[in-house]
Order: sequence, then structure tokens, then C-alpha cells
Amino acid sequence: MKNTVGLLAIMTGIATQASAQDIVLDPIFVEAESDSTLVQDGYVATEGRQATKVDTPILNIPQAITTITQDQLEDQKPRTVNEALTYTASANTGSFGLDTRYDAFYLRGFPTYYTGIYRDGLRVFNAPSAIVNNDPYTVEGIAILKGPASSLYGVSGPGGLVNFVSKRPKDETFREIELLGGTDDRQQLSFDFTGPLNNDGTLLYRITGLARDAESPLPGFDDDKTLIAPSLTWKINDRTTLTVLGEYSDIESGATSFFFNEGESVDFSDYFADPDYNSYDQEQWRLGYELEHELTNNITLRQNLRYTEVDADLAYSYLTYSTWGHYVETSEFFTVDNQAQFDFNTGTVSHQLLVGVDYGNGSYDSSSAVSYESAAAASATDLTNAGNQDFEQWGVYIHDQMVFGKWTAFASARYDWLDSTTENSSGVIYQNNDEAASGRIGLSYQMDNGITPYANLSTSFSPNVGVVYADVSDENSDSAAKPTTAVQQEAGVKYQLPNTNSLLSAAVFNIDQTDGVILDSSAGPNRQRQLDMNSRGIELEASTSFDNGLSLIASYTHLRVEIEEGVDGTVGNEVSSTPNNIASVWTHYAPQQGALEGFGFGAGLRYVGSSYTTDYNTSRNADRTFVDLALSYDFGAANASWRGVEAQLNVRNVFDVQKAVCTSGTCYLDDGRSATASIRYRF
Repeated sequence: MKNTVGLLAIMTGIATQASAQDIVLDPIFVEAESDSTLVQDGYVATEGRQATKVDTPILNIPQAITTITQDQLEDQKPRTVNEALTYTASANTGSFGLDTRYDAFYLRGFPTYYTGIYRDGLRVFNAPSAIVNNDPYTVEGIAILKGPASSLYGVSGPGGLVNFVSKRPKDETFREIELLGGTDDRQQLSFDFTGPLNNDGTLLYRITGLARDAESPLPGFDDDKTLIAPSLTWKINDRTTLTVLGEYSDIESGATSFFFNEGESVDFSDYFADPDYNSYDQEQWRLGYELEHELTNNITLRQNLRYTEVDADLAYSYLTYSTWGHYVETSEFFTVDNQAQFDFNTGTVSHQLLVGVDYGNGSYDSSSAVSYESAAAASATDLTNAGNQDFEQWGVYIHDQMVFGKWTAFASARYDWLDSTTENSSGVIYQNNDEAASGRIGLSYQMDNGITPYANLSTSFSPNVGVVYADVSDENSDSAAKPTTAVQQEAGVKYQLPNTNSLLSAAVFNIDQTDGVILDSSAGPNRQRQLDMNSRGIELEASTSFDNGLSLIASYTHLRVEIEEGVDGTVGNEVSSTPNNIASVWTHYAPQQGALEGFGFGAGLRYVGSSYTTDYNTSRNADRTFVDLALSYDFGAANASWRGVEAQLNVRNVFDVQKAVCTSGTCYLDDGRSATASIRYRF
């Protein structure tokens, strides 16, 4: 990573030599996405499996969906998943400040990082600290399904789910190398290669990877990563396809990102952590496959399977309390989803009927040591049990997708069984045997003028990880977490501007949640408690990509999340760090001709409204506005010999806005201004 300049010189030399020899280059495929499970064009996704598990036009799906496409990811160049979601309606990504360890965000006011993370349609199991890290560079799109989705996906939270679509092998040759540098001594090399392995195109490969060496604004808080993600597609015959997807990554960051706070006062000159004892080392890997077989022209069988393992090692410190701790956690999770799709007609009604059985089992084990003397003493102290859990889950589901004329109707039903064994740090064991039904009905109508109104009623069921506390300050008040259930009513409208690549949508929703789990670290790390909440609001969203090179996304959310049952003194209050208003707009313009051809100009504005610092609602986090900018240049526009070479500059939070954001009384600081400069070569 320290030889970035040298590598850049090599790339420049290659391009210069090509120019001197006047080599005629082969056509270049500039699109990175495969469009196999998510069809996209510019900033607009047109079809996907993210809401129904079968390919469906997004315009006709009677539920709110946001899709972050490959082009948006490339233009904005997010460093983390949280950054990628900052322009999404109802997504709150700032509750934990500049903490880069976790993909910790909220949808419609509910935490999503434990029960709402999916990869390629399969659930990602996250333990209390061994949380899977999804890197934006390894995905070709991110689909956000709003509201309960248990009827098809099983265990998931009431706010919705986020499905990361992995980069997959393409049947066209695509190769990319990128060098990137930036603030906080960020240096990164990334690559992405895909194409056929044999002459008849029955074997396709893809290998994606990156190596990063970086610091952060927090002392002793690194942001290093090494990642490799290989995949292989085998077209066994005309009716059968097997795709194998894998990934390994080694991550080094910090363990403590918050500041000293006492009551409602925050001193940001007093950072909680010891810079010499502040590390979060994580290794993770996953391996799985997607097998699809067309049994007949009307029956398709699928099996999706994955195994994931995460090992986390934390060295954390709270200097204000003269505390140093060592915490180790390991999690593993296996999941498989078996599906059968039947396409048929009954009179004038066409059906896509999906039936499935899925299974998952997983576990996590943790151990810890604490010293009130020194970091050296914490390192030398033997680790003892800090809690563990084993669980097994079965689910059966059926989904009928009916189209009759301009009407589209969804009817989904599911039943889940889950058995779990949880042990707390004192050795007390809890046995849970949970089962529940969930469902969804939805209806949409595509009018002649392009407007598609819709409505849905959906429910969710989600067993929870670990233990919860009736009183987070009392270690003896813990118990196994109860499952979370929720029901949503939603109505909305979608609209495609005539003869354009666009999607505009509006939705109103009401969600009632029972036994929701929230993180409350005000009395210690990884403390959780449960409460009943109601979320209601309105969302407006637009995504467009026009032929003249102009693309735009915009969103607005008005939201209120009320505590209906919880700790004394909080009932009737709003949940902390949940803004009532969030708005954003991003536009990117790439002139198609003239003197500015080859340039790309991007600008974004993000507004996050004020919120409460605790559930007691006695003080507020201030509102804030962020500005983002991007500038790129495609050298191939001026000289064909430089085709495939592009430079790009991205600046987030241009005016370095940094304010306190407190969640359940634990306070963080906004991520300040950051900048990256990159040069990419596609060939």
C-alpha cells in the first residue's frame, strides 16, 4: 500500500506506451453489474427478486422499495454501507457517529443490523459483536425492502431488510484496477475481473478484492482491510445453472468510538479510549452457492445455501472510568433456502406461485476480561465466559403473485419454528421454543397515465440474539430476549415519467412493534433492552437517469417512533436519535458531447433533523446539514488510446460539520470532512 505512486506510474506508462504504438484496443465493457438477479439502468432499478424471490417489475410491487444501483455506488464511492445508504428514504445511518466497525443503521425507526441484513436473499446472522462487514465494493446493488418481510424471508425486523447483491460472473470480459488515496492516510488498491473461462461460455468467473491501509479521525482507531471475493458460474446445461459465491476478509479497526458524557453534557475533548489499547480485529469468511434448474417450461427449482463464520477480537478502554477490557467473540451460521416456482394461468389470471422451505442454525460464543489497573493487566487476565447462544430455525412459506389485467396482487404466508439455548455471563441458561405465523397481502393497479397506486398489510416475526435487561444498570435483571413481532399497514403510489428511465414513489405507513430490542450502552457494552413501539410516517423518493447524462435521486422522510411500553418515564416518548425529518438530494451530470464531454459532476445535500438524546426526551441532538461533491474525468473522451482510464475526486461533508449525536445517552461525533482521489483503469 505504500507504493501507490509507483503503481500509478506503471499504469500511466502502460497507457502511454499504448498511445505511442497506436494499438487498436478491443471494445471495452464499462458496466460492472451482471443484471442476473437485479436489473438496473443508471440510477434506476427496473426488475428484481428482492421483494418476491421471483423476477418482478419494481413498478408493480405493492410495497416500498429503494435500490442503490452500481452506477450510484461508483459515482458516490461510499467507504462503508452506512455511507451508501445516506440518500435512502427512512434510512437513519448516523446514530453512532463515525464508528466504521459495523453496518449499524435504522429503517423506519427500527434497528436493522441484527435482524434485517441479507446477502443474496439469505439472512446474515449477526452476533452481539461478531457482526458481518459488507463492503460496498463487493456488491453490484443494494435493495432495501421497507416494512415487515417475514412472510417470505422469515426472521426479519419490522423496519424492513437490506439485501446486498454480490458481484457475479459476467459472460462478457470486464477488468478493473483502481488506486485510491485520501484523508486519514487512506491508501487502497482494488480490482475486479470477470468473464468466460472457456470457449463455449459455460464457465464464468469473477474475482474481486481490495487492500486498504487507513487511519481515522479517532486516535488509535484504524480502518484497514484485506478482502478477496471469488465466484464461479457453471452453466451445466440449457436448464441448469450453478453459481458459487465466496469471500474472505481481514479487518482491523478500533473498538471504542464514543466520548465521555455525563448526564446530558458531552465533552468532546475527552475521548473515552486509550489510543494504545483500542483495536477491533475481525476475520470473516463465507461460502455458498445458488443452484437453479428449470424442470419444465413452467416449473423452476432453486436451492440457495451459505455458511458464514466471523471471529472478532476487541481491546477496548474507558479512560474516564480507568477501565480496560479484552473481549473475544466467534459466530457461525448455516442457512439454506429451497424453492419451487410454478407459472400457470387460471382463466384470465396469471400466477407465479412460489413454495419454499428454509433452514438455519447458528451459534456464537464470547469471553472477556476486564482490568481497572492497566491495559497490560487486561491483556494478561484470563478470558472467562461472557455469554453464548445456539439456535435452530425452520420455516415454510408460500407466495402467490397474481396478475389480471392491470392489477397485481400478492398473497404470502409463512410459519416459523425456532429453538434457542442462551447462556449469560453468570452461567444461567435460558431455553426458548418459539413459533409464529407471518403474512402479507398487497394490491397494485397500473393506470393508463403511468401512476400505480398500491396498498399492503404485512407482519414480521424475529427471534432475538443474546440477553436483554429490565434495567441496564443491573446485571442481575437479564433474561433471554423474547421474539419481536410487528404488523404494518402501508399505502402508496409509484410513477414512471413517460418515455424516461425514472421511478417516483410516495408511501404512508403505520407499524406496531411488540418486544423490540434496542441497544442501550449507557451502563455497559452490548446492553440490550426490549420495548413496544409504534412507527408512522411518510416517504417520498425519486430516482432518474436521463439520456442527456443527468441522473438524480431525492428523498424525504417524516417519521415519529413512539414508545408504547418500556422503562418508567419513557412511555409516550420518542425513541432516541430518531429524527422526525430526513431529506436528501443527489445529482450527477456527465455531458454527452461538447467541450465538457468526459467530465462528470456530482453534488449532494443531506439534511438530518433534530432528535432526542435519550428515551426520557429531556434534551435534543441538533439538526445538521451535509454537502457532498464529486468530480470525474474519463480520459478516453479526448483520446481513444486512453480509453478505460478515469480519475475521480469525492468529498463528503465538504464544510466539515461535526456535532454530537447521542443514542440512549451514549454520545458520538459526526464523521467530519473526508476526501478520496482515485484513478481507475478498465480494460
